[in-house]
Amino acid sequence: MEQILPGVYHWATFHEGIGEEVHSALITGLDPPALIDPRVPEQGLEVIAQLCRPQHAYLTNRHHYRHSPSFRDAYGTQIWCHRAGLHEFPDDSLVHPFEHGDELPGGIVALPVGELCPEETALFIPLAGGVLALGDAVIRYQDELLFVPDFLLGDDPVAVRRGLRQSLRKLLEVDFDHLLFAHGPPWIGGGRERLRRFVDGSRP
Repeated sequence: MEQILPGVYHWATFHEGIGEEVHSALITGLDPPALIDPRVPEQGLEVIAQLCRPQHAYLTNRHHYRHSPSFRDAYGTQIWCHRAGLHEFPDDSLVHPFEHGDELPGGIVALPVGELCPEETALFIPLAGGVLALGDAVIRYQDELLFVPDFLLGDDPVAVRRGLRQSLRKLLEVDFDHLLFAHGPPWIGGGRERLRRFVDGSRP
């Protein structure tokens, strides 16, 4: 777990279900502090408690519920997901709904992505020149930004990629400098321009 920006911490953990590392973030620079797509760090919940008691956990889509219940049990963390994804949870009364366009506690804004699933959301974090957290819409592998493989894009991958590019172009209207990914390490500095190049250069 490391501090990547003032008030922003990042860590990766191995996700047994998909057989690869996934990424989570803790935002301490906002009031109240919040988690993004959380899994428990390898050091345990205690490393979080040394920094803060996160009051909220925001999911970029329903599949990123991950270890959210562990934080709820430990700290009373409120879990949030776009309303369209609430059917995934056995007791949706424990997950708070938001809509695209909502400003969430701490000033984080839920921005629409969709395409992959109705609730796919980008989260704008108003810190350090602006941070944009992406779920499954874009992944980072080494120094490359990618869409997920075609077999995860449904029956018409070309149409899904086209829709994602349209959504991502709208996100470029937001002023941000850094990118967080649910799948891949953060992109610190120049993130908006890097995302623009990806959108303009990605294959049909």
